[in-house]
Amino acid sequence: MLAKEYEHIANQRHYNIHTTSRKLIDTYDLIAVEDLEIRGMIQRGDFSKSISDVGWYRIVQCLEYKAKLFGKQIRKVDPKNTSQLCSSCGFLVEKTLQTRTHTCGECGLNLDRDINASINILRRALEG
Repeated sequence: MLAKEYEHIANQRHYNIHTTSRKLIDTYDLIAVEDLEIRGMIQRGDFSKSISDVGWYRIVQCLEYKAKLFGKQIRKVDPKNTSQLCSSCGFLVEKTLQTRTHTCGECGLNLDRDINASINILRRALEG
């Protein structure tokens, strides 16, 4: 019974990865992702179970495969400081992983940490 449940979960994950990656490929001509050392992150153990459960590596693989198939672009960018740099002025705002809001002491920008990082990731992809 347990093996059957694990198989069901694996099938759900596989389906979600493929439908989400297809939706992204159909919607965007360029997709920017951080060039993360996912295997290293899993081995360090900080968030290894969460990272494995989400299937980050598999998502990127699927995006790359489908981008090639449909003539779209995937650009991997250096992840260094993507959430620390202010996307408005470039000021380095150091924060812990627990800090979920980006507040720049230089220009006053205040937004979700992940949105700030997304803007920086896209900017790097467009520059490179």
